[in-house]
Amino acid sequence: MTLRCGSREVEAVLFDLDDVLVPFHTTTMWQWAWHPQGPLLGERRVHAAIRRSLKAWDRRRWQGLTGKQPPADLAALRQHLADTLAAVAGHPLPTEESEAVVRRMLRPAGQVEHYADVSALLPRLRANAIRVGVVTPLPAESARWLLHRGGFPETLLLSSGDPPGPSVPDRAAFRSAAEKLGAPVERTAFVGDLFWSDVRAAARADLAVLLLDRYDTWPKVQGGRLTTLDAFETTLAAGDASGAAEETGDP
Repeated sequence: MTLRCGSREVEAVLFDLDDVLVPFHTTTMWQWAWHPQGPLLGERRVHAAIRRSLKAWDRRRWQGLTGKQPPADLAALRQHLADTLAAVAGHPLPTEESEAVVRRMLRPAGQVEHYADVSALLPRLRANAIRVGVVTPLPAESARWLLHRGGFPETLLLSSGDPPGPSVPDRAAFRSAAEKLGAPVERTAFVGDLFWSDVRAAARADLAVLLLDRYDTWPKVQGGRLTTLDAFETTLAAGDASGAAEETGDP
């Protein structure tokens, strides 16, 4: 099988990690990290908080990429997780408690969740000699741990948020990851779950891009958007999301 994205031939695929290959912002994860003994978190409340938080994190990363704020480093990532926790809780938590929850989120040890669509897609790609790698703004230790827990080889990790090298959404990080896979950037596709700082950022690096919108956070995006990786090949063939306009102007 030859993969195509519109008129492009695709030789390699880069995946974001959290909420793309491995469940991360889920009720189960936040329950374990914050209240493992209860009370139970409401699914609807958590999902609404996650959607708002992801929108804000996407905006923060994009503004860091475009120079409107400093680049979103690991300290910014930790603040994003603390802000998400406050949204889930409905109020800010004491600093010590918040930091403990963030540490647990970055090295989870609770119930292991899996995406069935990932377990089905990756063997299909390997069977057709499509090279696969992972890029993430998470710390390398957290990324390797999540891959291990998900049953994936840690060698998939090509770029993390650890300094001193560039990390996504920096253009150089996407291009370096494609180079590590031995594929030209114009023949590499990227799958991310954030519209601006994943999809649009990767498109700026000349990759073909797909938006995996598991939480229905970006319903206005049409082309190149999928809600499950079961539709990966057909959505990719139809064209990418680089020209999609989720909203007018920058976030």
